[in-house]
Amino acid sequence: MTMKDILKRISDRSAQLGLTDNALSLRAGLSRDGIRNWRRRTEGGEEAGATVTALAGVASALGVSETWLIHGIGEGPDRPSIAVAGQVGAGAAVPLVDAYAKGDGLFRVAAPAQLLRHGPPRGIVAVEVEGDSMVPMYQPGDVLFYTRATHEGIPEEDIGRPCIVEDAEGNAWVKQVKRGDEPGLFHLISLNPTSETRHNQRIKWAARVRLALPAEMVERL
Repeated sequence: MTMKDILKRISDRSAQLGLTDNALSLRAGLSRDGIRNWRRRTEGGEEAGATVTALAGVASALGVSETWLIHGIGEGPDRPSIAVAGQVGAGAAVPLVDAYAKGDGLFRVAAPAQLLRHGPPRGIVAVEVEGDSMVPMYQPGDVLFYTRATHEGIPEEDIGRPCIVEDAEGNAWVKQVKRGDEPGLFHLISLNPTSETRHNQRIKWAARVRLALPAEMVERL
């Protein structure tokens, strides 16, 4: 083994989990600058001073085996991924169809690091944008990530934000959701001025978009 190789594996796995060196050091039971000091010494041609016990703590914090971290032997960590469950309309109506087995979808994408800061991507759903009614915010082919906080309705804090919405007819949309003219009704706002806004709609549920990836940034697996 070389410390340079170990640090490369630490960097790769940390990037998957969205962890900084400081955060990883603390999780592993090291001083805040522990891993940074390893890098500094290694780059300077010195012994990094990493003990087997310290590396075992880092392996545990990264969710990998000590053997893989230290020697690169065996399978590396599974790449966290998220299923793209279907498409949402940003223009034309797109029926919400649960045609895939649990955990499957149109395709799978690498989970963005921003969604991994607190652990594996549990409860996160991805959808692909179809249509252009939310241009310039979202383009056709972009992938949006959301988490449903409630089985029915919309959380108070999500009103006014871009949301994934299922309407009363079972169609899935991405729209900015605002209160309607009567209780229980909502305006589904299109940001593209050439597209229609749907006023005073009943919805089954809505959840704000947590993260959006442009189509060219989506990493299909």
